[in-house]
Amino acid sequence: MKVLFVGDIVGRKARNFAQKKIVKLKDELQLDAVIVNVENAAGGFGVTPSICDDFFSAGADVLTTGNHIWDKREIISYISKSDRLLRPLNMIKGTPGLGMTVIKVNTGTIGVANIMTNLFMSRTDPVFEKIPDILKYLKLNENVNFSLVDVHGEASSEKMAIANALDGEVSAVVGTHTHVPTADHQILDKGTAYITDVGMSGDYNSIIGMNKDDALNRFLHPNNKKTRLEVSSGEPTLCAVVIETSANGLSKSINPLRLGGKLEQVFFKT
Repeated sequence: MKVLFVGDIVGRKARNFAQKKIVKLKDELQLDAVIVNVENAAGGFGVTPSICDDFFSAGADVLTTGNHIWDKREIISYISKSDRLLRPLNMIKGTPGLGMTVIKVNTGTIGVANIMTNLFMSRTDPVFEKIPDILKYLKLNENVNFSLVDVHGEASSEKMAIANALDGEVSAVVGTHTHVPTADHQILDKGTAYITDVGMSGDYNSIIGMNKDDALNRFLHPNNKKTRLEVSSGEPTLCAVVIETSANGLSKSINPLRLGGKLEQVFFKT
């Protein structure tokens, strides 16, 4: 299978750009599925039901999130009924929504898990305790033909450790949250595709997608609580990876794709 994963969408310009590109890429790259992290899609903080619907209409199959999932309260009732919008699996018991899902696409069945790391992040249950659940639910060639785990977190070491714990058991482990694309895309020893962070889809003439003056003020004047962060208004770059698997569900390639804005550089050649 060939699957596109799009990194954290930050704001309106990025989501509009990403939706247009998804429509084109699904056809041009003959993609079997599209997965998008949308936790910052609504003004940089959270996501709304209408934004989710727009991404599904554009061709996304599953949407993942992270620590900002509850920033827009209206998403609670929506996620409670959805099997295609995920929140981190290791959020405390009783949290609305799902942390894993399995859905059918035209060419087979895909499974997606969304987890959040523990280091330097909002409090969640221990992430490594959820690995047995992922291994059972997303078993390749039994439950799914393709499986991906979105690891939303700050520490690269923690993301790498999770990936190695899952190596050979899932098709891909991709990192999100830091909004900075890393250059370590690779196939691990046992066949799992990995990248520490896909990078955000947003304006890179910014501080992680936010207006530079606003963000800089937070650092220069930490006691000034009045500074509100606003999404940077420049041209967005879509940051994504294209993952291609063999018949056994393990990966044979992972290639970054960066379109538009300051970072445009197409690594993946059709």
